[in-house]
Formats: sequence, structure tokens, C-alpha cells
Amino acid sequence: MDTSAIPILAMLKQRLGYLGERQRVIAQNVANADTPGYAPRDVKAFSFDAAMQSQARVAAGGVEPVRTAAGHLAGGPKRISSSTVKTVKQLDSETTLDGNSVVLEDQMIKMSEARMQYDAAIGFYQKSMALLRMAARPPGR
Repeated sequence: MDTSAIPILAMLKQRLGYLGERQRVIAQNVANADTPGYAPRDVKAFSFDAAMQSQARVAAGGVEPVRTAAGHLAGGPKRISSSTVKTVKQLDSETTLDGNSVVLEDQMIKMSEARMQYDAAIGFYQKSMALLRMAARPPGR
């Protein structure tokens, strides 16, 4: 069974990828807390408004999805790929004399938030898979 064909599981996979990348970038910030001139980074979050604007640009350019059969729905939104996740520089509130602007407390808060979001997404994924297993089970078992 291909679980990537199920939209909710595909979205969860993308969310977990984003959160894993964010955790990696925050860990780099913590590792470089003593590096002179280092500016902390963060991963650019998905923006619904930006996605809508990009879809509007595609539609304005004259490119539209084609229905190949009467039962098919007209084109849907473009899926977010891991290539759209970009690392953006972020300036924290403090800069030391050597030019380093990593605030460890802020990075720890961000790391905790990312971990909680990751745990929530994993829990939702596990519940979704349990629901699929229950639906696939024969009656009376």
C-alpha cells in the first residue's frame, strides 16, 4: 500500500521533514554558539499566503491543469517539496563583542517547540496508521 497517495499522510510526511530540518538548523546554531561572527539561522516556515500567490502566478501565466477523464477533479494545489524549505538568517536580540548573535536560551526554546510539534505530528501519524489498520481488518477480528 502506497501511503503517500493518502493526502493527510503526505502532509504529515512533509511536516515531519520540515521539523527535522528545523531541528538540525537549531542544533547547528547551538553548536556554533562560540563561533565568532556566527548569526543564528532558522528554517523558513510554510506560508499559506505565499502558496496562494504562487498558484495565482501560475494561473496568470496561462498554465492550467488538464482533466484527462470526466471523473477526475480539476487541478489541485501544488505539493510542498523539501526543496522549498530554505534556511533563513535570523538576528537575535544580543550580539557579543566577537560578532556572534546566538542566544542559547532562545535556541533552546525553539528546539523545545520543534520537539513538541514533532511529537504531536508523530502521534497523529501513529493514530492515522492505526485507523487504516483497523479499516483493513476483516469484520469480527
